[in-house]
Amino acid sequence: MKRIFSNTVFALVVGLGLRLFFVLELPTNSGDTVFYEQIATNWLRHHVFAMNVQGAVTPVDMRMPGYPGFLALIYVLTGRGGESARQRVMLAQIVVDLLGCLVIARLAKILACASENEARSGKAYTVALWLAALCPFTANYTAVPLSEVFACLWTGLACCILAVALGRVKKPDFLVSGCHLPLRPHMSPVQLTGSVERAALGAGLVAGVGALFRPETPILLIAAAVVFAALLFRLHEFVRWFWVTGAMLIGCLVVLSPWALRNLRTFGEVQFLNPKYSTLPGEIVPYGFMAWEKTWLYRVRDCYLVPWKLNDEAINVHDIPARAFDSREEKQRVADILEQYNEDLTLTKEEDDAFGKIARERVRRHPLRIFVWIPVARAVVIWFSPRIELLPISGDVFPLAQKFDEDPADQGFTVLLFFLNLVYLSLGVWGAVKLWLSRDRQTPDWRSSEARSTEDPDAPTVDPGAARVLQGSGVPGIANRRIGIVDPASAAVRPIVAFFLLFFLLRTAFLTTLETPEPRYVLECFPALIALAAQLFSSKPASLTRDAPIFHRSVRGES
Repeated sequence: MKRIFSNTVFALVVGLGLRLFFVLELPTNSGDTVFYEQIATNWLRHHVFAMNVQGAVTPVDMRMPGYPGFLALIYVLTGRGGESARQRVMLAQIVVDLLGCLVIARLAKILACASENEARSGKAYTVALWLAALCPFTANYTAVPLSEVFACLWTGLACCILAVALGRVKKPDFLVSGCHLPLRPHMSPVQLTGSVERAALGAGLVAGVGALFRPETPILLIAAAVVFAALLFRLHEFVRWFWVTGAMLIGCLVVLSPWALRNLRTFGEVQFLNPKYSTLPGEIVPYGFMAWEKTWLYRVRDCYLVPWKLNDEAINVHDIPARAFDSREEKQRVADILEQYNEDLTLTKEEDDAFGKIARERVRRHPLRIFVWIPVARAVVIWFSPRIELLPISGDVFPLAQKFDEDPADQGFTVLLFFLNLVYLSLGVWGAVKLWLSRDRQTPDWRSSEARSTEDPDAPTVDPGAARVLQGSGVPGIANRRIGIVDPASAAVRPIVAFFLLFFLLRTAFLTTLETPEPRYVLECFPALIALAAQLFSSKPASLTRDAPIFHRSVRGES
């Protein structure tokens, strides 16, 4: 049984079954699906990245080209397009998501190697593969034509490359040998030194590809640049930090340059990413309306009632939560504005300015609510949501007794998914804490005492005979150690953990500034989260320390 569950193919087959269930039994779509399909169709038919606006094919830059390009490829291969090709699109996304599971497993293995736990890295790989294959929150998005599965894949791959680069800052031979990773086993010191810059360039290229699907993907490069600064500045390698950061930036810009050139040619502006506010030509950017909704909106269910109806459906003031109003007079003002809007379902500049005035008044009255409590509430919602937005269930849990009487299955499934999401988050946090607090492992340096004393007068002497005993002791990693009497396990793994946590923090902070707090936008954090969670199931083998008996016997020349 143990051999079966450690089999990669078996885990992928189980993951395939879960994803086929979602695709065949619970397929769905979203508002963005129609946009992507229309752009892909026009790209094939008219060779223009465009949408149909009032019957005319109109070039747009409101979506990145990666996912429409994927749809266009599927349309060409299957001979179908639009809604008729959705199931084939979803089946292709299953393959992409299973590749993402393998990337997550590889990331977990890299973390295990960084924590000086090479002997158990295989178990971390297996556990991460199962956690990824059975994760319903990522698997569910194979059943909807959206870019999430690609965003997770490219984010996970970029994290793998950056994890190796960060590990090599203090340990240039990190993953050069061992761990059965596809890396060159023999590299010169010059090659080892430059490997960080090359890995940074590769991470920039991969993040650039990810940005073609989700424009906020380069946030992980910002997090990596900060951690690189913390590492390299302590080593007084300021110039090297500029080289590493520049390599990431160049790699990302190289991939995005064709898109920027297209925007320059079409719209007369250099735009590497899509604009922050997605509007069609001729539409006004509702700055006032968005400023007003940011003073109260933090739940995704409210998006269906207010912002996602804008310029399309009537908005009822009674559907707006009470927290959106500080007084009856303010509610009446909003009702008056909406009454004018509902006449033609088009937000005018005057109506938008009126919403902006209300927003400024609310900010002056309660600045902490706007700049602290609402962003915190949004962060809590997007991380701790049961993630049922694609499922045919209401998600209503409270009041408990009433909802249980009305629909116990609906309530029970929502609660189950809430706790399952909590389990994934808890395991990830626990894994991060375990890696951060991992005990230092001290390994002897068997250079000559003369060579070592010139660098560290307090270092204990280990003669060549003791070195041979240590090399033949069978302790993992001793034969490959080249430098240092104290080689802490955290030397490579702590920067990687810090990078992951900073990435989570920066991405969450960015998402709280968006118009709509959708829980799906944190799925890009799940590759790193699952890789961290897998570390809980890979225990450390005994390490060789100065207090270990074999160390003292070896130093004394005993066997």
